[in-house]
Amino acid sequence: MKYYYALIEREYGSAGTAIGEKLSELGQIPCYGAKILEKVSENLNIGIERIQRYEEKATNSFLYSIYLMGRMNEGSEGYLSNEGQIYLEEQRVIRELAAQGPAVFVGRCAANAFDDRKDVLKIFIRADKELRKKRAVESYGIRPNEAEAVVHKFDKKRSGYYAANTGREWRDPSNYHLILDSGKLGIERCARIIAEAMNG
Repeated sequence: MKYYYALIEREYGSAGTAIGEKLSELGQIPCYGAKILEKVSENLNIGIERIQRYEEKATNSFLYSIYLMGRMNEGSEGYLSNEGQIYLEEQRVIRELAAQGPAVFVGRCAANAFDDRKDVLKIFIRADKELRKKRAVESYGIRPNEAEAVVHKFDKKRSGYYAANTGREWRDPSNYHLILDSGKLGIERCARIIAEAMNG
C-alpha cells in the first residue's frame, strides 16, 4: 500500500526535523513543522513564543487533558481554554495543509488530524541520550553544561503535550508504524527507509 503522508514524532536532538526535511527532498513533497506554528500564529494573531508558553501550560495539567477531550466531544469550542483553542487551530492547519497533497508533518500530534485514514505512516525517531546531548551542543548551540537539562526539558514537554492532547503515551510503540534510531542509522538512511515504506 502507498502512504501519502509521513507523520514524525521525535525525541529532542534525534534529528527528526532533519530527517523530515531529507524525506521531503527525496519524495519531492513539502515538510511542515515550524510552518504550522507560523500559520496558527497568523490565524489567531498570537505570537509564536506565546503559543509555546500555552503549550507548556497544557502539558503540565492532567485536568486540561480531560477538559479538552470533553469539550471536543461536545463540540463546545467557544468555551475552550487558550491552550485548547491553539491545539484545535493546529489541527485545522494540519488538515488544510494535508488537503493540498502528500506531505511530511513533524510533531504537533499531527496523527490526530488524520483520524483513521489508511494512507498515513506514523514514525517515531529516537537516539541515544549522549548523542542527542552532543547534537544539542553542536547543532543547536546549547552550552555543554546545560545539554542534559535541555534534552530532559524538551523531551518532557513533547511527552506531556502528546499525552495532554491524545490521552496516549508519547513513546508507546503501538502509536507508530516505524521506530527508527537515528544514532544507529543516520539521517539519510532513516529518510530512505521511510521513503521506501511510503512507496509500499
